[in-house]
Amino acid sequence: MLAWPAPLLPTIPGPGPVLRLFDTARGEVVTTEPGPVARMYVCGITPYDATHLGHAATYLAFDLVNRLWRDAGHAVHYVQNVTDIDDPLLERADRDGEDWIVLGMRETALFREDMTALRVLPPDNYVGAVAAIPLIVAHVETLLDEGLAYVLDDGTGDVYHDVAQASGFGEESGYDETTMLALSAERGGDPDRPGKRNRLDPLLWRGAREGEPSWAGPRGTAGRPGWHIECAAIALDTIGMGFDVQGGGSDLVFPHHEYSAVHAEALTATKPFARAYVHAAMIGLDGEKMSKSRGNLVFVSKLRGEGVDPMAIRLALLSGHYRTDRAWTPDLLADAEQRLATWRRAVARAAGAPAAPLLSALRERLADDLDSPGAIAAVDAWAAATLAGEAESDDGAPAVVADAVDALLGIEVDPALQDG
Repeated sequence: MLAWPAPLLPTIPGPGPVLRLFDTARGEVVTTEPGPVARMYVCGITPYDATHLGHAATYLAFDLVNRLWRDAGHAVHYVQNVTDIDDPLLERADRDGEDWIVLGMRETALFREDMTALRVLPPDNYVGAVAAIPLIVAHVETLLDEGLAYVLDDGTGDVYHDVAQASGFGEESGYDETTMLALSAERGGDPDRPGKRNRLDPLLWRGAREGEPSWAGPRGTAGRPGWHIECAAIALDTIGMGFDVQGGGSDLVFPHHEYSAVHAEALTATKPFARAYVHAAMIGLDGEKMSKSRGNLVFVSKLRGEGVDPMAIRLALLSGHYRTDRAWTPDLLADAEQRLATWRRAVARAAGAPAAPLLSALRERLADDLDSPGAIAAVDAWAAATLAGEAESDDGAPAVVADAVDALLGIEVDPALQDG
């Protein structure tokens, strides 16, 4: 599956510092320690609707991770999936009387457009669940052969992972059983289904149902894959075990990231699946989490269609810390538009406040668990000093600042590069 085109990444003076991130599994900020190639897997969309600002905030957070690693001298192997077969996609297609394949392709294409407009660095591997089905089937067969999975005895052909045999189950989320049961029921699981060995056993393979698409499956049983095994299979095939960061929204802590790790660790008999589990917080609207089920969505494509500069959208979302639940408001966007205009006026000067202190501050703030509000405040201070003419003038500083803001925050402020 094709990703989207990569934006140009400016070169800025000197190497960046080591990146520190909050690891959900350990409950603390930890130092990332990638090798020459940093490896990151970020869970992608289920393409049954357009990209909303909650999605965008998540992918912007991990775009910062990508940029900070590159600035520190690492190559980055970034993988993202597309869940292009799942219940929500089929349900939306059925509701609208549309072919599920066409729906998925259209919304995936729109997602690519939104990511391009927001200047998100693309993944090296962009893999759909449908394309990964042969891998998934082979992995489910392995789990069955090793007695780690079982076929439900009700004639459906559904296959479940036996979590009672999963060493360390629960370590990624840290949740107790009561919490996991509640979240499983809320987020696509089936804890009350009769016949399961354990209420928390996750679905690996769903046997074929009338009216649903299906593929040849484990032990000849037609059907389609479960959600969590999809990401485990894609990650194992592309970047392997022990990669540096597993990323996604905070709503993926459980069940998705917990079970993806369980599947991969059972298949390889090694730990860990990921060295750090990093999660972006939720974006709200009118006091509630922004979600498709609530219908309270603000779409990136709609804002773009209304003429909003994608850099203002990016700046508005980065003005809050990635781990802080926050609200989207008209004032937030208006402030971002005003800030963007101020930055662009400042970098349009031939000379300005010295760039070196700002570059150091940007790197320091972003390397400290992606402190984008702190980084933005540093640019604000530089722009104010430059426009006021209060600081010692430095010829060429605005150009260096424009490159630094672009490379590290992903915000294009150079007037010469603006479209139109």
